[in-house]
Amino acid sequence: MIKLFNQCPVCGGAIIVNECSCETCQLQMRGRFQPGQFSGLSEDHITFIKSFLKARGNLSELEKVLGVSYPTIRNKLDEIITLLERLEGGTVSDQEGSNWSANEAENQRKKILGQVASGDISAEEGLARLQQLKGE
Repeated sequence: MIKLFNQCPVCGGAIIVNECSCETCQLQMRGRFQPGQFSGLSEDHITFIKSFLKARGNLSELEKVLGVSYPTIRNKLDEIITLLERLEGGTVSDQEGSNWSANEAENQRKKILGQVASGDISAEEGLARLQQLKGE
């Protein structure tokens, strides 16, 4: 099975999962789901987090388990915290209250401007949609 990722491998846009199912009971759920924040972490990061939790956050114990120095552990922890903060940031609300990445919001903005330029929607409607996109 492929590990879930949070960005499109082609354009870097936000990934939206549309369907989930259970292998055991065959339950199927459809909708718009965003991958979890931790899906953007590498296997190395996940392994470190699991070890950190098993050591109950005790960095001295983690030092023994992983066989690396305290500064190495602190650097890895800081790296993961920074990555999680970056993955968490850059979202705006859409009309339905779900979150979009800054990339997807920019794509929506371009789409709206294109619709105004082609005459598909009025300038007033375009302005209203842009304001809604920004959460105003």
